[in-house]
Order: sequence, then C-alpha cells, then structure tokens
Amino acid sequence: MATNLIEKVEAPHLKKDIPSFRPGDTLRVYFRVKEGEKTRTQMFEGICIRKRGRGLGATCTLLKESYGDKVEKIFPLHSPTVEKIVRVQGGKVRRAKLGYLRRAK
Repeated sequence: MATNLIEKVEAPHLKKDIPSFRPGDTLRVYFRVKEGEKTRTQMFEGICIRKRGRGLGATCTLLKESYGDKVEKIFPLHSPTVEKIVRVQGGKVRRAKLGYLRRAK
C-alpha cells in the first residue's frame, strides 16, 4: 500500500527517455556541470558496472579508463543534472555487479 503511494508521488518526476541497459553495456552520459555563473554539458562514457535502486533513487555506476587511471562515477538516473543517456554498445556478462573490473588490467 505504501509503495503505491510513493510511486504515485514520484511518477511525474521520472524521466521517460532513459534507454534500457544492463551491467556490461557501454553508456554515454551527458550531464550539466556548473562552473561559477556558467553551466556546460560534459560527457562521460564508460562500462556500466552496477545498476541499483528504482524510482527516483535509481543509480548506475560507470567505469572508464582515462590516461592509465580508472575513473568510477555514480549517476542518479532521474536527476535534472543528467541531460541524456545513450547506450553505445551492448555487453554480454554473467553477473549483475562487475566489481572485478576495478582490479582488472
């Protein structure tokens, strides 16, 4: 009963344009960055290593390698700062959480 009420309150705030994706897929996330008075759009492309939550609290964790270092970033899917999510490439994995990619070379 309580979850139905929460879903009704959250429904108008949920984004409709989020593609379906799974861990292992390569995603490109465009998000707004505020620098002083100005805002700009920045892109982050990486492998989805985790997807969790539902409703407004849903997040995904992306991992990419940049100049030899691994960068991990968590994105709230329904946040107003996230402009758009694009699924670049599908991946075939046998696990729901790919934490082992953090240590892999």
